Amino acid sequence: MKAVRIHTPGGPDAMKLDEVAQPEPKAGEALVKVDAAGLNYIDVYFRSGQYKGNLPLTLGMEAGGTVTAVGPNVSEVGVGDKVAYTGIPGAYADYAAVPAARLVKLPPGLSTKHGAAMMLQGLTAHYLACSTYPLKAGDICLVHAAAGGVGLLLCQIAKLRGARVIGTVSTDEKAKLAREAGADEIILYTTQDFVAEVKRVTGGKGLHVIYDAVGKDTFDKGFECLVPRGMMVLYGQSSGPVGPFDLQVLNAKGSLFVTRPSLNHHIASREELLQRTGELIGWIRDGKVKLRMEFEFPLKDAAEAHRALEGRKTTGKVLLVP
Repeated sequence: MKAVRIHTPGGPDAMKLDEVAQPEPKAGEALVKVDAAGLNYIDVYFRSGQYKGNLPLTLGMEAGGTVTAVGPNVSEVGVGDKVAYTGIPGAYADYAAVPAARLVKLPPGLSTKHGAAMMLQGLTAHYLACSTYPLKAGDICLVHAAAGGVGLLLCQIAKLRGARVIGTVSTDEKAKLAREAGADEIILYTTQDFVAEVKRVTGGKGLHVIYDAVGKDTFDKGFECLVPRGMMVLYGQSSGPVGPFDLQVLNAKGSLFVTRPSLNHHIASREELLQRTGELIGWIRDGKVKLRMEFEFPLKDAAEAHRALEGRKTTGKVLLVP
């Protein structure tokens, strides 16, 4: 079978389409024929060496597909089930052996491409808005990269929870998408200073929470925007990692909170995984949350897909199709 792997970290061209042996499901595992793999910034971090993995490394942390075989002691899924998963390396491939306890069955009407598009980014948006800082009516939040994969979903879930949403984007086209997803105010960070704009649109009150996946370019300035005891949620670093940080800033700016969460800690048990995906699937089924899947690339063109993502040429979800 084919798999996209890196043998040494580097740019998009570090990825190679290799011929590898098809995995056999071990005890507790299921073999999934991958219909679509989700592209996420964490893949870029592993490819570039910001995150470390055992080499050669098959990239990809999320996919939707069909179970073709199961190992011993598997009760969660059966052959023929349409499933999706996240948090297991190796999705950029024709097949993946996945712990059955990490697989979620997809209901009728939800395709395996939908599954690949919703898992990592949808569950991230869910835990950010529902657990890390549980938004409620009257809260004001800032969503950086509001037209990105997580951003569009986070805007929608934030509105479901009654919050006022301010989104930052880079272009007028992305501004339109963020507004359609529920953003009440848009800041074009390429031409506007987001700190000044936040103070303007909030009447100087500030934000209860910032959801920041950008990192280096936005992190420090964000503390100028928060209300006393507000929260900075750093969940990504698309512009690069944040440098050393003086915790005394949190005191000086109003007893602020800062956290660096990740999805795996919010779906650590199967019970929590099913609870979050169940709620997310329900919102998608009822039309309350819409998935945007405009960009698809063949698996062999993974390098081109990475360039598009890093060049901020994509919106919503990017899928790789074997």
